[in-house]
Amino acid sequence: MKESVVADFVGRVHADAVESTDPVTGRILLSQRRLVLATDGAKVTVPLSAVFDIVVGTVPGDLQSFFSDSVTIAYDQDGSRRVALVEGEPDDMEKFTRILFKSLLRNVTVTVRHPAKVGGRVTDATDHKATVSLSPGSIGFTNCPEPFRVTLSTVIDYERTDRTLGGTKRPSLVFRHVPDTQTVTSIATVPNRRTLNVLGRYIKLEYGEAMADVEAFDPTEEQLEVLVSIYSAGGEADVADVVTGDVTQTSMVLDQLREADLVVDGESGAVLTRKGQMVVTSYLESVNS
Repeated sequence: MKESVVADFVGRVHADAVESTDPVTGRILLSQRRLVLATDGAKVTVPLSAVFDIVVGTVPGDLQSFFSDSVTIAYDQDGSRRVALVEGEPDDMEKFTRILFKSLLRNVTVTVRHPAKVGGRVTDATDHKATVSLSPGSIGFTNCPEPFRVTLSTVIDYERTDRTLGGTKRPSLVFRHVPDTQTVTSIATVPNRRTLNVLGRYIKLEYGEAMADVEAFDPTEEQLEVLVSIYSAGGEADVADVVTGDVTQTSMVLDQLREADLVVDGESGAVLTRKGQMVVTSYLESVNS
């Protein structure tokens, strides 16, 4: 079968085989089997089967001044771990990133439990084999009894862990998302660490940017109290249910939270936004740690 090129553009690259401490102009070609970085003086070929991690937007310290829109590809070669960096125009990089993830996760089968939790309630969901299916801005789990899709912009938290299935300990990804007003927890158990790395990076694509916004917000004790009250009520609560003192003061706090895009008005009261959910999650994790 002929190997077809799925992405081809000119950008800037940095790799071990490129004899330059600074990034250089090069041609980036991606097929479903390999990544090729070609410059005037070198050619780097990376089999996709050798890639064990990719990072979007974060560049090693000594190269931060050179790269902005970038993707870092970590791979194994001759028993050594190597890194290649690629930068290009935003449109090229968006397409390249999407196709690279899709190629790396093609035909990957995982074991999913969904929903493992709804809010804080553990469900009776069981484990099922599923196929990973990527599309712009979302990830789907198909070929299972109850297929589902997760929009990346709804992900509020994730962690890597291990689960024992069939007597074997396997790497797993536990992630929480808010498809409506309630937080849903899903678990994907994967065949190996490589898949865990790549799948986790994809789910985190929009999470990292949102988390930076959350970390820049410094809530007052009153604001946290109201946010936690709404969270404890399942993500949506009537104003009367979140009043912890003076009604007027609570209304003022709610107005502040609306302005900060932490809550919006729902049918039954104040509803936590994704950012609001993430603020509460970060706060509760800091309290419990």
